[in-house]
Formats: sequence, structure tokens, C-alpha cells
Amino acid sequence: MELSKKFKDQNHFKKILNQGYSLLPFNFHKLPSTLYLISNIVGEYLIIDRDTLNRLVNGDLSFEDAVYNELKSKHFIMDQDSDVAIDLLALKYRTKQYAASQFTSLHIFVVTLRCDYTCRYCQVSRRMEGDGDYDMEETSALKALEMVFQSPSKSIKIEFQGGEPLLNFPLIKFIVQNALEKNAVEDRNIQFVITSNLTFLTDEVLNFCNTHNIYLSTSLDGPEFLHNQNRPRPQKDGYEKTVAGIRKVQSRLGYDKVSALMTTTAASLPNVRAIIDEYVSLGLHSVFLRPLSPYGFAIKTKQVEKYNTEKWMSFYREGLDYIIELNRAGYFLVEQYTKVLLQKILTSSNPGYLDLQSPAGAGIGVIVYNYDGDVYASDEGRMLKEMGDDFFKLGNLETSSYEDIFLSDRLLDTLEESLAESSPMCSECGLQSYCGSDPVYHYATQGDVVGKKPLSFFCAKNIALIEHVFSLLENGEKREILERWLA
Repeated sequence: MELSKKFKDQNHFKKILNQGYSLLPFNFHKLPSTLYLISNIVGEYLIIDRDTLNRLVNGDLSFEDAVYNELKSKHFIMDQDSDVAIDLLALKYRTKQYAASQFTSLHIFVVTLRCDYTCRYCQVSRRMEGDGDYDMEETSALKALEMVFQSPSKSIKIEFQGGEPLLNFPLIKFIVQNALEKNAVEDRNIQFVITSNLTFLTDEVLNFCNTHNIYLSTSLDGPEFLHNQNRPRPQKDGYEKTVAGIRKVQSRLGYDKVSALMTTTAASLPNVRAIIDEYVSLGLHSVFLRPLSPYGFAIKTKQVEKYNTEKWMSFYREGLDYIIELNRAGYFLVEQYTKVLLQKILTSSNPGYLDLQSPAGAGIGVIVYNYDGDVYASDEGRMLKEMGDDFFKLGNLETSSYEDIFLSDRLLDTLEESLAESSPMCSECGLQSYCGSDPVYHYATQGDVVGKKPLSFFCAKNIALIEHVFSLLENGEKREILERWLA
């Protein structure tokens, strides 16, 4: 029998739709307004009123309701006319979680603990500039490189940290040269980053970075008075050295080869515009308004106790409003944490930001090779060890194989417990798709990798941040500016 090419009439589809719909998995969250955000496991969302939410969950919506087709297209409901919805949702979820399948791409080499600064919020136990007992040795570096290239990831980033890594620049050169030799066979997409205060940025360092396409990352806490207060150097010239270093890199290597980030102390709170102006004056096009982390000297000096979520959010909102104002005036400037949230809210990709992943990025997103050969699941885990707690130590380069480290109960248990989809409160949170789980933070602050979310600054901060981003997206002009950050 010849198949008809004629479209079915309208009554056919009405008959199907009148048979009702099924709910697909989603959570909801009441916004500071009277509206509700509903979101599913892939981050698709709608903002609806309470009446619509009630009618949705009670099965009382009709296909004639204006919101019906939008709910169906975004996989909140499924009817007999959309039986592929679950397969499409699964495909989108696999796309979102693709980074986890690539396994560890960021490998941090702590080449020394020596440092010339005495930062009040330093997250590690720094050592004096001349104390060579805290340098990584070449034998450990080679063993770490063997482990780097056992990772299945096609993209590898090697980041040099300290202390001040340029105090052990010969080892950085050794690692880069050996990594490139290995990569001639491995053929990975490899990138190098040096995280430095730029005090020891010489022509030799610049030439080496230029030859091997190495990026530099530094800390800039704001204008001179604030930077030197937060990050004191005995010679009282930290700001001068940092700014001079940034300008050297920009001049010799290009503006895209250096980035900076700041850390918020209590002294920073009334100065967010001055901090941002400092970044603009240096021709930088990104800033990360970053709170303190509860590790190292930030704990010993009680810096983390000097502001709460409310004060932090006031600082952040003022800063983000000012950044949007600068963009409106023609200067392109991105706030990096907001950009990560926008990627999770507005795109199908996962930005891979380690603190906003489920399962957590510890081990499977980043691994840390300490100067003494110990291996940690994250940089924060290494910081905890410097405070006397080796909970997140996974092994040692001398005695542990790749399998010992990445199949260890400590890592696998942590990853299992960091699944937001099954964590208390997170599992039912309407913001789950945009947030993450930070087991090291919760262990450090509460002694438990899951943590009690009502007592968590991490949780309170992210709820407030995400709510604020959604409020900005409701403003057409601001949304247009924010969407440019993703172009």
C-alpha cells in the first residue's frame, strides 16, 4: 500500500495530547522574588510562577497553555508525541559530563616551597627564599612526568606552583624539555603555565616562555596600598614588582600570555571598584573576584573569619555591576566565576571548573605532585597536608603506581560522596546543575567530605551568586552584555 505524504489533521494531535503528560526529572528553587526556577539534570531551565508550578506537578497543564510546548522542548515533560525525550535528555547529559570521561588534564608540579613573600592568607607553609631543602628533585619530576602521560586525556596542562616556582627555574626548564620530548611520541595537546609573583622574571625566563609558548599567571589584589597590605614582601615593593612583571610579559610575549587573579580580604571589601580599575589600567580583560580559602595562614591569622556571606555578596554584586557598567561603556572585561556560571546555565558545554563539578574534580580533573614526591587529589588537599592533615594524600611517586593512586579507596570514596545528585540537600536543589561539590572545602571546614550544607559558606555563596546571575539574565541589556562573554 502506498504511504500517504499528507500531514495528519489537527484532531489527531489533540487526541494524543489529551491523554496527558509525564514529568521528567527536575528540581525547583524559589527565587528571591515570587517566582520559581525549575531546572533539570542538564541545566535547562524555566522561570515560572507558583500557580504554574503547582499545575505542572499535579498534571493539570493543558497543551493549550502557553508554557506547555516550552516545558516539552526543554525536557520537563513528555507526552505520547515526544517519546524520544528521554534519549535526548541522556545525550545532553553525556555531553555535559564529557570532561569526566577524559580524566585528569591538569597536572600541578609544586617545584619549591620557597617564597619571598609573607602573604597573610597564604594557603601553604612557605619556606625562606634560601632554603633549598624544599625543592623538588629531578628524579621526582621524571616520575611525575611518567604519571602525567599515563592519563588518557588528549589535552594536558602542566602548571608550576610553589612557593614561588621561579626560585627553582632550572627544574621548570628540565620538566618542560622532558615533557616535550615525551610528547613528540605521545602527541598530546600540551600547555604550560607558571603561577608566579613575577619578582624573579628575568630575560632568560621570558625567552624560555616565548620559545615554548608558556603562559604566566600572577596575583594582583588591587592598587598599591591594598596589594602590599595583603601580600607583604620584606622589601615593601611587591606591587611594584608585580606590575612591572605584568607589563614585561605583555610587552615581550603578548597581552594574552599573562593573567591575574585577586583574593578578597576584609581590607578588600570597600575597594572593589579600585581593584577593578587596577586591572583595567593594566589592560587586563578578566578579573576573578575570589573569596578567601580556609587553609594555611588564612586560618592561622583568622583572615577567613573577618567576613561572612552577606558581606562577600555585597562586594561581589557591587563589583559585577561595575564590570557590566565598564562593558556598557566599551571596555571588555569578564568576571571569571560569573562566566563559569553562565557557561553552565546558557550552554551545553561543561567549563570544567574544578570546584563546580559533580563528581568533584579532585583526582579526575586535577592531580598535584608535591616537592617531596607526595601526590594529592587537589591543590587544596596539598594545603591541608601542610596544616598537618594528609587525608587527601593519594600516594608517593617513589612507592605508588598510577593504578595505586587513581584506584585508591580514598579517591574513589571521595568521588562517590561528592556526587551532588545523591548528596543530602544537593539532590533536591533546583540549582544543582549549576553548582558542584567541593569535598576538600567541606572536610577542611566541617571534617566531612559531604558537609552540612546549611552551615556551608560554599553552599551559601553559590546559591546567592547563582540567584544573582539569574536576576541579571532577566534584564535584556545586561543579558546581552553577559552573553558576549561566551562568544
